[in-house]
This record gives sequence, C-alpha cells and structure tokens, in this order.
Amino acid sequence: MTAFAPDSLVLNRKLPLWYQVSQSLRASILGRTPDAPLRLPTEEQLAAHYGVSVLTMRQALKELEEEGLISRHRRRGTFIEPGARRAGPRRLLGSIDAIVAQQSGERTTVLGHGTEPVPGELAEYFPGVSEVVAYRRLRSDGESGEPTNWAENAVLPELAAAIDPADLERWPMTKVLRDVVGVRISRITDTVEARLADPETAGLLQVPLLSPILHYTGVTYDEDGRVVDVARIRYRGDRFSFTVTVEAH
Repeated sequence: MTAFAPDSLVLNRKLPLWYQVSQSLRASILGRTPDAPLRLPTEEQLAAHYGVSVLTMRQALKELEEEGLISRHRRRGTFIEPGARRAGPRRLLGSIDAIVAQQSGERTTVLGHGTEPVPGELAEYFPGVSEVVAYRRLRSDGESGEPTNWAENAVLPELAAAIDPADLERWPMTKVLRDVVGVRISRITDTVEARLADPETAGLLQVPLLSPILHYTGVTYDEDGRVVDVARIRYRGDRFSFTVTVEAH
C-alpha cells in the first residue's frame, strides 16, 4: 500500500519540535486530496522526513491521535481517520505551520477575486500602493456544509499574478503564498476581536443580523518587512474559540 506523503517543513529551533511537526503533518492531513492514501509512513520514515528523532515524531503522532486525526495499530501501522476534520480549540505557539493548520480542513469556495483600490482601513499596511488584488472565500464544514467563516485577503498585485484561484479552494492563502508563490514569510501578526454580524456576514454565515462573531485580522510580512497579505476573516461565534498557550523555554 502506498503511504501518504506529507509536506516538507523548515524547523524553527525556538519552538518545540514535536509541536511544529504535529502542526505540519496536521495541515497535510486536512489539506489532502480525496484520493490520497490513508496509511502514513512509519515513525522512522516520518522522523527522517522531518529531520527529528523518533521520540519527537512519536510525541507529534500522539498529539494527532488524541485529536482523532489518526489511529495507530500494532503491526499494521498508522492511518489517517477517513472522517478527519478540524476539531475545537488548538494551541498556537507562533509557527507558520500552526497558522496553516488552523485554516485547513474545511470546504472552501472562492466567491470572487479582482483588482481594487486599497481599502482605507488597510492603507497603513500598503504605503505607496494604490491597488491590491482582493480574494473573497467562504469556508464550510466538510460534512454538514454549514458555513463557518468567510475571508477577504488583500494581496500585492505582483504576487497575486502567480496565484491560481483554484489553489485557494484546496489550501489556505498562507500556504499558497509560501509554498506556491515562494514568498519567504518572516512573521504574521494576529488580532482577534468580538464584533456584530453586518448584513453581508449574516447572510454568508447564515446567522442573525448583529449576532456575535469573531473577527480575525492577520497581517503577513516577508523577509524585507513588507506586508504581502492582509486577511480579514469572520468566524461564527458559536463555532469557534481561540486558545493561545505561552510556554517557558
């Protein structure tokens, strides 16, 4: 049986290795194609793939097993659960792969994209830039089809020229910019705040007008400190919570 092939990962030595590996593998699992194999490589093969010890790999797999994404069977191997899907709150320790994992695992529909003037509320992020390419996407639960969040991304035009909108139906924008376009992302700043659903958000998410939502703003910077993407995502307040864990090293 052919084994599932996870994405590659550049490790950040400032964060726990098991955590980075678990989040990278998690994003690969949730972003897999329908015909991808369910069997994972062996612990030894995965450890070699990620450049970590077998002990570290074992800890990463334990995290995914506890989340219900994989099952492990003595003598048979480790398998992706066919119904694997994004679960509840997760720890975010600051890696790009954590951001990718947080955004993966849902059915995504591209509502539209095109060039438009920089919105006034985003002007501070794009000094000297007159236009951006805006992408609008609706994410839904993979099983029920219930809408869970909708996103707007404002991307620099020179980068948007290399983006295939079809890729955004499979992968988060962060992954497309990093792995497809080749942007060397240095950091992402996140802001989450409570807001009330406006008419557009209420319609797309199928919630009452002025009901509580979580509004996320993510600003992505490249190695030169330039903002390459600003994401604004509206989450249904009854479906999401965010947990941030700060660990001492």
